[in-house]
Parts: sequence; C-alpha cells; structure tokens
Amino acid sequence: MRELRGTFGPKGGTSIYARREFLKTAAYGALALATPRLPAGAAVETFISKRPPLAKRKFTSHAVEETIARVKAGIGDPELAWMFENCYPNTLDTTVEFTGGSARPDTFIITGDIDAMWLRDSACQVWPYLPLAKNDSELQKMFQGLIGRQARCILLDPYANAFLPDPESTKALEWAVADLTEMRPGIAERKWEVDSLCYCIRLAHGYWKATGDNDPFDNEWAAAMRLVVATFREQQRKHGPGPYHFQRRAESPSDTQALEGYGNPARPVGMIYSMFRPSDDACLYSFYVPSNLFAVVSLRQLAEMTEEIRKDAEFATECRALAAEVEAALAKYGRGKLREGEQLWAFEVDGYGNQLFMDDANIPGLLSLPYLGCCAPADAVYQRTRRFALSENNPYFFQGSAAQGIGGPHEGLDMIWPMALIAQALTSTDDAEIRRCLHWLKTTHAGKGFIHESFHKDNPVKFTREWFAWANSLFGELIVKLSAERPKLLQTA
Repeated sequence: MRELRGTFGPKGGTSIYARREFLKTAAYGALALATPRLPAGAAVETFISKRPPLAKRKFTSHAVEETIARVKAGIGDPELAWMFENCYPNTLDTTVEFTGGSARPDTFIITGDIDAMWLRDSACQVWPYLPLAKNDSELQKMFQGLIGRQARCILLDPYANAFLPDPESTKALEWAVADLTEMRPGIAERKWEVDSLCYCIRLAHGYWKATGDNDPFDNEWAAAMRLVVATFREQQRKHGPGPYHFQRRAESPSDTQALEGYGNPARPVGMIYSMFRPSDDACLYSFYVPSNLFAVVSLRQLAEMTEEIRKDAEFATECRALAAEVEAALAKYGRGKLREGEQLWAFEVDGYGNQLFMDDANIPGLLSLPYLGCCAPADAVYQRTRRFALSENNPYFFQGSAAQGIGGPHEGLDMIWPMALIAQALTSTDDAEIRRCLHWLKTTHAGKGFIHESFHKDNPVKFTREWFAWANSLFGELIVKLSAERPKLLQTA
C-alpha cells in the first residue's frame, strides 16, 4: 500500500521507484523458491506452523492462544486451520512494540514490511482481539498503550497518515522525504485521509465497549479528539482550503495532488474533503463517499464516549451536529443512478454533479460499509451498491481462473485483493457465497500460509506484500466470526 523512493543510476541520478514495484519485483523474483501449495486432503501434520518461536514473539496473550486452539479445533479443512493459526496472531507475533511495567503503557505497531505505524492499519491490526481484552489484563495494557500513542500522533499532526517510532525523528520514510507539505519530526508520511482519524475513534469506542475501562480517555485523548473534530470542520472547506496541501514528484499521478496540492475543485456542501483514499492513492473527486459515511458513524461514537466518560455534553452536541450535517450532504450528493438504474452510493463526488462509480478493495470502500457500521447489510441502497461493486460494471472487479474479486488502481489491473474477498464474506448472509470466498482465500496464498495484499487473477504466485499484518488480522477476524455464528460452515468448508 506504500511507495519506495530512492536514488538510482549513475552519479546519484534521481528516479522514483514505487514501493509496489519493488515488492512485485521481490515477489516475482522469488517465484522459483515459492512454496508450492499443499495438495487438498493433505494430513494435518504436513501443515507446519509459520509462527515465530515463542521466545521471538513480540507480544503474547493467553486469551489469543486459547482462541486459536478453540477455533482451530472447529475447522474441518486442515489447510484453512493452518492459515488461521498463522494469520490470527500475526500482528501480536511480529508487529507490536509494547512498553508496560509501572510506567504509562505505550504501544507502537508497524504495518509489517514497513517500520512505521499507520493510524488506520494499527487500529485494524488489533481490532480482532478486542472481544478478548476484558479477561486479559496484558492485552488491555496493549490497547491502552495504542490508544494513547494514537492520540499523541494526532496531536503531533492530524493530517498525517503514518508515524515513526521516535516522535523526535526527522527521518521520514524514504519515499516521503522530498514531499511538498509540512513535514514535522515523527511523521513518516503525510497523506490526508479522513478514515485515518475515524479508525482511531472506532478503536477507542470498541475498546471502551468491550472492557468498560475509562483509563485511556484522559485529557490528552480528549484534546486529540477535539483536534479530530476541528480538522473535519476545517476540511469541509467552507472558509477556504485550509492549511493542508500535498505534492510529490512522482511518476504515478495517484501519488500526488492537483492544483498546488489542494486537490481538484469541489463545492463545499458539508461533506469532508479527503485528498487520499485508504489505499493511499489520490482521490479524483475530493469527497470520498465511504470515508464520509464512516465519519458519520465515528462522530456519533465519539459523542457517546464524550458524554458518558468525559461528561462533556457541549462537545458531544458538536459531534452529533457535524455527523448530521455530513449525513445530510451524503444523502443529497453521495448517491446517483448508474445507467438509468436505481440509486446507489457513488465512490467519489465533487458536489458539482460529477460522480465516480467504482469500488476499491481497501476498507472503507463501498463493499465494506456494513462492516464499519455505516448501514445494515440488508439496506436497499447498499445491496444495489454491493451488486454493482461485485459485477463487471465496476472497472476494478476482476474475474480469472484463480478467483474473482475486487482490486483497485493501486496495484493495477487483474490484481485481486484478498482483503476484498474477506470483506465480501464478512458482509454476506449467504453460506454459498462465504464458502466461495473461503475457497479463493485458501487457494491463492501461494503456499505461504498468510494473506497477501493482492494476487493475479490467473496466477496467485504473482502477488504483492508477503508480510501484510492488517490482511492477516482481517482473515483471522473472519474465521473467528464464522466460528461463533456459522460453526457448521467451518466444519465442512
């Protein structure tokens, strides 16, 4: 999901090398060494755990280990069980840097193959462990540390999407060092994405609901949340473009923004401008609909927490008022008709009547709206949108001999994202559809036992990102959900 910038060629001649191309080259170059997919029906003992040895795991949780044993025992397919055992704890095993003891807990979580913390990814990577936190004190401390770290990141810069372990460091990620924006110490990359701040609220609200613990929600957290709302207000752009702008000297137009970094024009109708999508690709039209829908949910969650925990009725009212304003603008400008059909959600709009109809595999996207609480799975507008997203009318829906599913511009044509297959299963009420998604996930990991960022629709050995912790966590979340809600499906999958 990120890019690498480097200096190549004689005498330091500068060229820009997209990180996605670097990872593709590494993956494709290793094809001859790729582990072949184990044959169907292989004995359980042939599936050897890919987890690090216990002594080398970054963080351990007794509740997570108990869940692995319980859920794995209920999975009828040994390969699927093996993948679950590898993926579900991958975030804790490999990406968590936790400092606890008597001091204030602090948690920094890298994405996997990049030594930086994305607000979105870090919140999603640990999300599946929330239901276990109430009965695991160490897991609670890990969450407390992450909620606190995210609050400090927001206070450092609410427009940044990714942060460095050391808040005093001036060493931005290699591909971001020459970005034309206000880079501060501690910032890894500064792409403004509405969903980044929404995910911090979602994690805080989820933790509070799961544990009843008010400890992380101190004055620092409250200040960060006020800055979130102020930033959302600022990016409604009712009084001008605000302070944020971003440009990058890049070969790909999706890595930079138009009009001196302020993005393509949009009418200030009440929605929140987002310069980049959850894929870290630039928006074409400045109102990214899925993130605005997510913001409505998040603002109402923040209002609830502010009222109950902080006893701040005035700020809660402000949150609800902003949510209502964004919701009204979405109802007026965020939907459209495709080819004279019934209304469905657009992907991006500009308030002038221009609308982009597509879907992208990243979350939030149109397919994942119920997963984030933006609507009910049976909602009529969502169902129409879902049928569109999973059809040939979506230019980024790919059908091949290995699988069919949604990809996106980030990795290009014919590359399906397992994240979209997982989102499809998470939002489905059809056992047959869920089974198909599980089958595609099981048969496209290229023998690695983990979930990749993307794979070619006809050749799963052609993939990107061998170590992508968010996708692993999301897969684990799906399996745990099916274990609780549809155990017979897992037994016979």
